[in-house]
Amino acid sequence: MSLKTSVFPRGARPLCTLAAVCAATAWGAAADIAKPTVTRTELGFYGLPSVIDMPTADMMPDGEFAFTASTFAGQTRSTLAFQIAPRLMGSFRYSSIRNWNSDGFDTYYDRSFDMRLQLLTETARRPSITIGLQDFIGTGVYSGEFIAASKSFGDSLSITGGLGWGRLGSYNPIGSTGTRPVTSPDEVGTGGTVNSDVWFRGDVALFGGVVWRPTPNWTFHAEYSSDAYVQESEQRNVFDRKSPLNFGAEYAVTRDFKVGGYFMYGSEIGVQLQVNLNPARPPIVGGQEPAGSPVYQRPSRAEAPELYSTAWVSSEPTRITIRDALADALLAEGMEMEALHLEANEATLYLRNKGYRSGAQAIGRSLRLMSTVMPPSVDTFTIVPMVTGLELPSVTYARSDVEKNVIEADGAEQMLAIAAFGTDPVAPGADDYAPKVYPRFTWSLGPYVSTSLFDPSNPFRMDIGVQLTGAWQPAPGWLFAGTVQKKLIGNLDQNSTPSSSTLPHVRSDYTLYNKYGDPGLRDLYGAYYFQGSSEVYGRLTAGYLERMYAGVSGEVLWAPFDERYAFGAELNYVRQRDYDGGFGLLDYEVATGFVSGYWQFTDDFFARLDVGRYLAGDIGATLGLERTFANGWKIGAFATRTDVSAEDFGEGSFDKGIVMEIPIDWFLGRPTRVTERVVIRPLTRDGGARVDVPGQLYQAVNDSRKYSLEEQWGQFWR
Repeated sequence: MSLKTSVFPRGARPLCTLAAVCAATAWGAAADIAKPTVTRTELGFYGLPSVIDMPTADMMPDGEFAFTASTFAGQTRSTLAFQIAPRLMGSFRYSSIRNWNSDGFDTYYDRSFDMRLQLLTETARRPSITIGLQDFIGTGVYSGEFIAASKSFGDSLSITGGLGWGRLGSYNPIGSTGTRPVTSPDEVGTGGTVNSDVWFRGDVALFGGVVWRPTPNWTFHAEYSSDAYVQESEQRNVFDRKSPLNFGAEYAVTRDFKVGGYFMYGSEIGVQLQVNLNPARPPIVGGQEPAGSPVYQRPSRAEAPELYSTAWVSSEPTRITIRDALADALLAEGMEMEALHLEANEATLYLRNKGYRSGAQAIGRSLRLMSTVMPPSVDTFTIVPMVTGLELPSVTYARSDVEKNVIEADGAEQMLAIAAFGTDPVAPGADDYAPKVYPRFTWSLGPYVSTSLFDPSNPFRMDIGVQLTGAWQPAPGWLFAGTVQKKLIGNLDQNSTPSSSTLPHVRSDYTLYNKYGDPGLRDLYGAYYFQGSSEVYGRLTAGYLERMYAGVSGEVLWAPFDERYAFGAELNYVRQRDYDGGFGLLDYEVATGFVSGYWQFTDDFFARLDVGRYLAGDIGATLGLERTFANGWKIGAFATRTDVSAEDFGEGSFDKGIVMEIPIDWFLGRPTRVTERVVIRPLTRDGGARVDVPGQLYQAVNDSRKYSLEEQWGQFWR
């Protein structure tokens, strides 16, 4: 499994960030501790809506995701669940079972995915009804299917009943729906394939339960379980199942943090922790940034004709004073001037937005500042967003519209309606660039965290260290950057199990880099960004691209400004780096390349398809789906299938994972463009692997496209 960020310069902080988000949300405000908001959704031992161990028909609030950690009888389950849409939810679970005592496993570790679809929502007369697949991509240890119905009676009582198959139909079955393929207890499988041949087949059994909420903080549970725990209780003696009845109590410490204790199956004590997060429910409500600059309201030309003189244009000292004043004002608000082109009646600002995740907010704040600095004769404002020397589509306004709409109740909507977007901005002249913009050297020294999860010999490994990053920009479009890392503490180098992959070891030898590459050069490269024509962008990169590969990379992207789709192509020729983190190279070299399609098919949902050749020489495609929220959260999943067979790929059968992109301003309450992209892979294997090239184009230019700006436009005057 790997965790990484997409922010440039690249970092290794997502684990710390995710922990900070969870802590901020879990402990919330003091008001939450006194009286948490009541929700109907209780999450059980599988980390999904349940009575305790049996599912309910409930869903979480839309967009919610939750982390649960539960344990009983030597069985620990850690689950990340996400409400994909109001009636659709999914989860990834990592479990351990002690005393498995088979095939060399004292403790058996298992990975599984679940999906649930609510067929009917609850009304005053009917219950909600949900159908679910448990462990439908996994080893099959927890495989089961169900149909559940749940009905609430006021805010305090809920009753659930249902039918279960698989392990949910293993105790006291009432019938059968055909023959269910049986997996030998000693061959639980390597997982990764969709086990559709067993869905809703075999014995079927009844389950049910009651949830009672006498106070906002306390919840009590009782259930009848249809899971006989055949392998754990009858075949492996993990624990002694004496009863189908389970009982429990939960206490809500805050609105989003719960603890629970349970008496399980007549013989065991269980405990659970639950943390909920929701992009629509930030820990800090509202923004904490200072108010934007007031817009200077010019007197009319008839009232003060002398103010509209254009004599200032021919005064170089005056032009410099205007440029420097605007540059200082922008810098105070977290933005930078790359260049400024001045004419008697028009000003064009080439803007680097370093401070605001919302491009619309950066534009609005820049217009405010231009109104206070520009001479009254300047009637037209144009702003050109800049990223690594690329000129993104511009927006132009009449100054009078800025003065009028800043005080109107619907002023932001009016500014969107009258915006004049341009896809062919003129490049700055040589004399337009702000001083000290080029050449420019920046550096930073800070911590990093690297993790390795789901290794059967040790499911959690981590290194903590420091990294020094430097970047030099000699001219527009040019970037030279590098990072050196030094571990301070950790155990990533303690995995001594060699890779048994039959494919070229393009990723599975990552433990050797942890063992021998300290200190190490993470990357050292040069990049050139260019524009071929309107809405066409390009990138050339060469050097030590990432920790494991050096080489050259080229990319071209066509991103029409007013469309929701984009297409790109990338070609890489790389050679594997030596394990010691220095400048040496190994013998393995490969050419990889992809054609990519991007489609924002609703305001919320985004899809990406990459087709091409991967690092091991395998050919296939990667499909990624993400849900994007207006406040910047992105949560999704991806899967890669190539011509590598499941047997050659190894455990997991194919590459897949979960993606979360967390905007840091969500829990800081103040603007910042810093985001953390967390990629959770159940396994790191050689099939479907790609080189991690820094500074790819789609992420850089997408925020300034029309549909992205429209989604953010509510923050225009904020």
